[in-house]
Amino acid sequence: MSAIRHALNTKRADDFAAWYQEVVSAADMAEESGVRGCMVIKPWGYGIWERMQRLLDARIKAAGVENAYFPLFIPLGNFVREAAHVEGFAKEMAVVTHHRLIADGKGGLIPDPEAKLEEPLVVRPTSETIIGDAMSRWIQSWRDLPLKLNQWANVVRWEMRTRMFLRTSEFLWQEGHTAHESAEDARIETMRALEMYRAFAEDDIALPVVAGEKPENERFPGAVETWSIEAMMQDGKALQAGTSHYLGTNFAQAANIRFQDREGGQQLAHTTSWGVSTRMVGGLIMTHGDDDGLRVPPQVAPWQVIILPMLRGDDGDAALLEYCEGLRAQAAAQSAFGEPVRVLLDSRPGKAAAKRWDWVRRGAPVIIEVGPRDMEGGTVSLLRRDRLWNDAAKPAFATPTREEAAQTLPGLLSEIHTALYTEGKARRDAQITRDITSMEALAEFFGEDRRYPGWAEVQWSRPTG
Repeated sequence: MSAIRHALNTKRADDFAAWYQEVVSAADMAEESGVRGCMVIKPWGYGIWERMQRLLDARIKAAGVENAYFPLFIPLGNFVREAAHVEGFAKEMAVVTHHRLIADGKGGLIPDPEAKLEEPLVVRPTSETIIGDAMSRWIQSWRDLPLKLNQWANVVRWEMRTRMFLRTSEFLWQEGHTAHESAEDARIETMRALEMYRAFAEDDIALPVVAGEKPENERFPGAVETWSIEAMMQDGKALQAGTSHYLGTNFAQAANIRFQDREGGQQLAHTTSWGVSTRMVGGLIMTHGDDDGLRVPPQVAPWQVIILPMLRGDDGDAALLEYCEGLRAQAAAQSAFGEPVRVLLDSRPGKAAAKRWDWVRRGAPVIIEVGPRDMEGGTVSLLRRDRLWNDAAKPAFATPTREEAAQTLPGLLSEIHTALYTEGKARRDAQITRDITSMEALAEFFGEDRRYPGWAEVQWSRPTG
């Protein structure tokens, strides 16, 4: 067997961090902007995020949560009144202090000293405080509960060490905020959101996760309990992929979210918050990517099937494009995961092989090449992105008829989802050690001589007293 020549210059095993950066670039996901820690999300990367939004938003609304929008700027005083919350975010807050610029006399601009704000405004790091204000106005009686809100927005947390999708100063997310009559109801909501995230990760993104409670030192600032889903990346490290917080009455106390209870008395509401961000796109890359680039799970792929006609620039191209358009129409008429199959006929000029490798790096689930000989034989050349190579170190094309290719796409896309999930789960489980019984053994397991340590499963209990 000859050696495989991969599409990327960097292999995962050689330098995982550099490999990740190359995938983001080679898959045309995003690029650096002119502002440190902020990124430009390009159409393929944003298309994946849009698919995630659509699938998760459906789950959110199915739970009776309504979408709303709240301001980007939050008065500093909102944070000051919630001590634990402001302490947790103080070092990450971006603050607006002036509302106008003036010329500095040297060809530049400076904040106008006469335009200083009476109260500084924090650029939204999270919205508990501003949504709490609204809840205090909207909730008067137990009949107004539960109140379940969600917003899709951007947030800013000033980061010192940044990496696209994983840790950026500005990122996109959804944040759910709910208020409840009792602690029991709020805790039920907290666990519902956690299970929603687990199902979204595994059923929609083929991302195996472990759900559980975070220790006290990793709780969301001001929360009583923080729960998360954790995914294992291919370097054996954990990625916190989604969080759900039971906030008790801490934020209700600060924002004065009170209601008249069923007996006529006044009570504080019990609140929750929960969120998933564009970090999930980074988790997808690090879980499913390979040495040829990205592999996008079918449900979140902007295009699930790419058709590449092998154009020659002659009179035969018209007939070939017509043949490929027939395939596109047949494929788009199929349904996978409850939606029409998303098919792109890529008729851009250029060599088919070059375009194929472009889509390989991007990770489109199915790539179909069609040349004049395929057309003459009524067939196509079909490539599964999750199983790229054959035993001869060549792309593993199948050659079904055009009709067979279209009809088998729903089952094929389902197989690809299952294969990616199964592969990720097997890798995760193989890197979990379960025989550690002491702190000394745990420290040794995570010693500096272990480059890819994986996870250790140990006994843990909540502190008492």
